[in-house]
Amino acid sequence: MTPSTPSAGQRIRFGILTLSDRSARGEREDSSGPALARLVSAENWSVVKEAILPDDESAIRQTLSEWADGGEMDVILTTGGTGFAPRDMTPEATRAVIEREAPGLAEAMRAASLKITPHAMLSRIVAGIRKRTLIINLPGSPKGAVENLQVILPILPHAVQPNGNAVKRVALQELRARNCFCKIIPWSRMSSCSIKTQTRKVQA
Repeated sequence: MTPSTPSAGQRIRFGILTLSDRSARGEREDSSGPALARLVSAENWSVVKEAILPDDESAIRQTLSEWADGGEMDVILTTGGTGFAPRDMTPEATRAVIEREAPGLAEAMRAASLKITPHAMLSRIVAGIRKRTLIINLPGSPKGAVENLQVILPILPHAVQPNGNAVKRVALQELRARNCFCKIIPWSRMSSCSIKTQTRKVQA
């Protein structure tokens, strides 16, 4: 099924979940969650819930399930816990709760990030659908989280239909079919108060 173009003004509802032992203990301020919230708000979408959890797989699974099943969010963004550290269990927790995986999203983010840093090869981010909510893992750093989300921003309105909260199948081909691909804005050029996305044409 080819997603229909959403009508102007549709507001996608987001939940943002930060996974960090240190932030959960109050030892480090969470910068990634607020950075993602600013980017979402710049698109005139809404953040309906934010939370910080430790890197505990059981707690992450429970929260993702409750948020997705509650029907209040179209998209859940997680930030943190996607690396190689022993307690980096966000991808495992996400796979345990999603019903269908959306590999094109993770593949697109990794491919774009590899143009910036070879460390992108260490990212274990995943994305998938639970009921009618799209769950997307993002890196833990503010820079990585924002740059990765920028990659997939252009297709989120086509992946999510806020009227009825219905999630449609998404793939990178849909983005190319619309002759549009996201250009990452270097973190150093971003204002903390205003984060905007840019697009460029892709040759067929």
